[in-house]
Amino acid sequence: MPDPVTSSGKPLLRALAGETLPRPPFWLMRQAGRYLPEYRALRAKAGSFLELCYTPALAAEVTLQPIRRFGMDGAILFSDILVVPHALGQELDYVEGEGPRLDPVCDRGALGRLSAAGVDTILAPVYETVARVRSALPPETALIGFAGAPWTVATYMVEGGGSKDFAAAKRFAYGDPDGFQGLVDLLVETTVLYLRRQIDAGAEAVKLFDSWAGVLPEAEFRRWVIAPTARIVAALKRSHPAVPVIGFPRGAGHLYEPYLADTGVDALGVDTALPLSVAKSLQRRRPVEGNLDPVALLVGGEALQRSALEILEALADGPFVFNLGHGVLQGTPPEHVAELAALIRGWPGHTG
Repeated sequence: MPDPVTSSGKPLLRALAGETLPRPPFWLMRQAGRYLPEYRALRAKAGSFLELCYTPALAAEVTLQPIRRFGMDGAILFSDILVVPHALGQELDYVEGEGPRLDPVCDRGALGRLSAAGVDTILAPVYETVARVRSALPPETALIGFAGAPWTVATYMVEGGGSKDFAAAKRFAYGDPDGFQGLVDLLVETTVLYLRRQIDAGAEAVKLFDSWAGVLPEAEFRRWVIAPTARIVAALKRSHPAVPVIGFPRGAGHLYEPYLADTGVDALGVDTALPLSVAKSLQRRRPVEGNLDPVALLVGGEALQRSALEILEALADGPFVFNLGHGVLQGTPPEHVAELAALIRGWPGHTG
């Protein structure tokens, strides 16, 4: 692994450490993906989406594509949150136009089909991808590893894919909380291992995506979102205390505050719906990352300029990483991403 001391001057890592920079660093969730023609060309050659994730040369190339085009301050590993349940032994397929399909784990009896024994072997290609990307990045660009947080990953495992109401996941969690706790415990253990291996391979920061955190009431949010995240963060701090952890409990609303207070994350990713005044209050305690509406990026022009400038004016005078409030949408013109990059680089007081 490269010496972390050599990374200390990278703008993204400085912001995550609590420094306010003249020009905030930026990267975008799903910055590598289907909106880029070079990604679509590579994806067509790769075969399945899972094969793309597990082929280090291809996954590394996809990770680097937006960096070459737009020069983001952070490159995020190209992979998928569902490689973890796949490594645990759950059947996984990606259906074109429909998304992931998994063999559902609906109750504690089905947990017997899962095992952490082969996780390191199955996920070894991901760690190789991290190492390849780290060695190929410009010296000023930081590499971000990631994983899905236990609640969000568990919803996919129980539902057998995406969901509108999360009824199956909630039925398991509410009806048999001890059984559901067994699934969450397995995911905590596996996620810690997975992120530690990413860091060992060269990731300089890691992000926990809890995309469906906002569907839970407060008591369940504290049990299934805050508590598992706190365990993961504590474990990572024991082994890699200098590596920042970004938490992203999308849709958490008023529960962002206890999430920040009780998980131990170093920085907080905020979603599009969170008012900038609330993000500003959270920023007084920890660096924040966000929160441009991906549709504003899709539309471009005046809508993009106005929204981006509002965020910069509200948050750029504190420790801040500019990002979206969710991922880049498939139909986004690459020219709009270039427009956003130019706007951020031209932020008042910065000439580089």
